[in-house]
Amino acid sequence: MNTVAPFVLLSAILFTIGVIGVLLRRNAIMIFMSIELMLNSANLAFVAFSNQWGKLDGQLIVFFVMAVAATEVAVGLALIVTIFHTKKSTDVDDLSQMKG
Repeated sequence: MNTVAPFVLLSAILFTIGVIGVLLRRNAIMIFMSIELMLNSANLAFVAFSNQWGKLDGQLIVFFVMAVAATEVAVGLALIVTIFHTKKSTDVDDLSQMKG
């Protein structure tokens, strides 16, 4: 009998670290890394529950979440590089000055 509790606890801890990282960091790269940590913690929970119930639905959702995360990284890093070239900083507080 598989127990899912340690995996859910680890997932909750990772998600909490990710939320704290998003709320406290000012660097855009660190914020993107925290968002990735939150997505991976959700993936861990999906896989744990999928394994416990013996169904592949959770693992299928993880596949799509990973595809979205890869797209988010590609677009996000392209934006960060472009912003760095214009502002010479990745501080998100500097981005509020980019209003049109």
